[in-house]
Amino acid sequence: MREITFAEAGVEALMEEMKRDERVFVMGEDVGRFGGVYAAMPKLWKEFGDERVRDTPISENAIVGFALGAAITGMRPVADIMFCDLLALAMDQIVNQAAKIRYMLGGSIKVPLVIRTTLGGMRSVAAQHSQNLEAWFVHVPGLRIAVPSTPYNVKGLLKTAIRVDEPVIVFEHQQLMRVKGPVPEEEYTIPLGQAEVVREGKDLTVVAVSLLVHRVLNVARNLEKLGIDIAVIDPRTLNPLDKRTILDSVKKTGRLMVVHQGSKTGGLGAEIGSMVAEEGFEFLIAPIRRVGAFDVPVPFSRKLEDYVIPNEQRIAKEIMSMLEA
Repeated sequence: MREITFAEAGVEALMEEMKRDERVFVMGEDVGRFGGVYAAMPKLWKEFGDERVRDTPISENAIVGFALGAAITGMRPVADIMFCDLLALAMDQIVNQAAKIRYMLGGSIKVPLVIRTTLGGMRSVAAQHSQNLEAWFVHVPGLRIAVPSTPYNVKGLLKTAIRVDEPVIVFEHQQLMRVKGPVPEEEYTIPLGQAEVVREGKDLTVVAVSLLVHRVLNVARNLEKLGIDIAVIDPRTLNPLDKRTILDSVKKTGRLMVVHQGSKTGGLGAEIGSMVAEEGFEFLIAPIRRVGAFDVPVPFSRKLEDYVIPNEQRIAKEIMSMLEA
């Protein structure tokens, strides 16, 4: 099977869906001739022109508001927001409008809106361009949240997001953009709410999100040399969350760790951990453990940034501590 980059897989998804459905269009800052913040999309602009690949002013509130209006009047927009930190500038449009308008109108309209954005930093771009804010939006009823970790996943999830009739935010990690992986040339989609068991194991279940799936896998391979068998689950979407896959794994291992890049307090570990405590407490033989970023703004210094965000050494140390307890 051919291998392409994460960024190329995302563009392929857009290209295929724009050819399949003329209502699909992309809008955002510099998405046209320049090709977006990672210069990955110029082929879209060359193929579809200014009408369907629209450059916008620097106003996230306007981008999402315009896209929302287009969605509820029959189009299928993909709003490109360079960094998830900047979603804060469009919170009213996302939280009070896009997430709620279908409910408030009794289901009489559709809201096929996709917001593509990046998270994670780890490029010394400092506190305002490095955050992981997906947990904010998991808290909002009416939004669907996808966090792809591979080229295969980003293509399949993005195609699905464009086709559903609800608002979906797709969070793509900055450090994954140039990572290559196998992607079929034939048509495929990935359903929302379907986790992937990336690695089977019997000693501990680790649910990891986005880039940290790869870090946990590296740790699991190293610990295998010591006879430790780690199961790794990539939820792929956070709302809907595939509870059954997580619970089935915890039933086998008796232990759960959740690893994510966002701040530990109020993060995904708390939500996923509490779900397992409520629905699978009888499976547990040890306390649930969360591993997240320290509760500080993401530093500009690369050394400090690497310290704040869960690295492989910290993940391995947490796993060993949990298994030895």
